[in-house]
Amino acid sequence: MNLDLTGKHALVCGGSQGIGRAAAIELASLGADVTLLARSQDTLDATLEQLPKIHAQQRHATIAVDMGDHASLRAKIDAAANAHAVQILVNNTGGPAGGPASTATADDYLAAFNQHLIAAQVSLQAVLPGMKAAGYGRLINVISTSVKEPIRNLGVSNTIRGAVASWAKTLAGELGSHGITVNNVLPGYTQTQRLEQIVADRTRATGKSSAEIEQGMLATVPAGRFAKPSEIAGVIAFLATPAAAYVNGVNVPVDGGRMQSL
Repeated sequence: MNLDLTGKHALVCGGSQGIGRAAAIELASLGADVTLLARSQDTLDATLEQLPKIHAQQRHATIAVDMGDHASLRAKIDAAANAHAVQILVNNTGGPAGGPASTATADDYLAAFNQHLIAAQVSLQAVLPGMKAAGYGRLINVISTSVKEPIRNLGVSNTIRGAVASWAKTLAGELGSHGITVNNVLPGYTQTQRLEQIVADRTRATGKSSAEIEQGMLATVPAGRFAKPSEIAGVIAFLATPAAAYVNGVNVPVDGGRMQSL
């Protein structure tokens, strides 16, 4: 099985923490050059020091930018991709705040749409010429199991994640002939700041303790535990490799068996 990413350049959005950081470490361990993208230069620098280098030519870098600032996002990715063409793009960003879909404002939806789908489109267009030139591209979107089963009290997130999933499926059909695959990874309950946010939101909404909320969540997971970010990262890394060249246009749940849908 060819899992070698030597000579490939991966751009990992949200790469300074959680699933993004774990994915960056995994991609680097397979030989990829990794550029981390996030808002805070301090956290980026800390993560940069953690990235492995398994061969002398391997080089890693950072981009500090807010994904909601599309002009700056495009300019900074353009600069990085022009210097070193990107073959792997991991779209990963924090989820919208919780709450019912019916009470969310238009601005809530617009902010999430810009932060997720539009930022992903801007990023893709910046790296796509390099992918086409190489005849090799991997676009991997880290979204949510909500694209298969909407999650209660995450109305905006459910809506936006679904839009990203449909965008990805459309791109898979458009780009496959160029050697570019487009896939979505759907994390289940994972030990990240996002999980902490969801638990806190449910605690406030129900009056239950965080321990009670977590126990209720785990009761729905056959594996009986929360995922580690590294377990999601392993699937992301596989989809980036030559071994996954015929996997295109799919949603891959990594949820410990929680979802009841096929």
